[in-house]
Amino acid sequence: MTDRPPHNTTPHTDTTTAVGTTTRADTAGPLIELADLRKTYHMGTQQVHALAGVNLQLGRGEFWAILGASGSGKSTMLNVLGCLDRPTSGIYRLEGQDVAELDDDALSEFRLRHLGFIFQSFNLIPQLTVRENIELPLYYLGWEADRSADHAAVLAEQVGLADRLDHRPNELSGGQQQRVAVARALANDPPVLLADEPTGNLDSSTSSQIMSLLDELNQNGKTIIMVTHENDIAAHAQHRLHMRDGIIDRIERDA
Repeated sequence: MTDRPPHNTTPHTDTTTAVGTTTRADTAGPLIELADLRKTYHMGTQQVHALAGVNLQLGRGEFWAILGASGSGKSTMLNVLGCLDRPTSGIYRLEGQDVAELDDDALSEFRLRHLGFIFQSFNLIPQLTVRENIELPLYYLGWEADRSADHAAVLAEQVGLADRLDHRPNELSGGQQQRVAVARALANDPPVLLADEPTGNLDSSTSSQIMSLLDELNQNGKTIIMVTHENDIAAHAQHRLHMRDGIIDRIERDA
């Protein structure tokens, strides 16, 4: 990355050897546990109960889709799960850690090490190359520059972009930009990938390619939680959680 400050040279052990293959030791208990989770927003004199008491457990290596109409609470759910927003009350445990116990700095560090994000609008930095965009999480983790660049190259190859490392986002198609976003989400080898309408800005053919990539990541052990409003996209998940008025309306599971 251009004009980077010096990196910490503390040794780091890679845990990704294929596309999102997780090699961490399994831990007993659910990966995610929600108990009476609530999120209330104050809008003037009114209170909006975006989450109104959610109870849920998600296991390791599962693929979940969250669906619901506008205002159902699905985006708030994803933001809370991603530690981008704090619940008003209730319990959210991720890998046994009660997220509410963390101050802002600790929460940012926890989010960096445990979560990867894939957004509908890609959220790439336009001034940076493909390699530099993928490297961003590693920069914040203090990886040494050369090693970070090598790891980004490996991830780019795994998502089919080995020949685009020095390109910038405006030189890529929408599907290629989303592949960069997937590689960036994998850079820190998080146990959980959060995808917010990952195919929302893509045509049907490119959407199928991105979903095939997410399917492969899930088969390699990644836990994926995806918000979508498209039933054919949600069908890729083994668990489909439908929300209504801030609560779980129903859960559909593959046999």
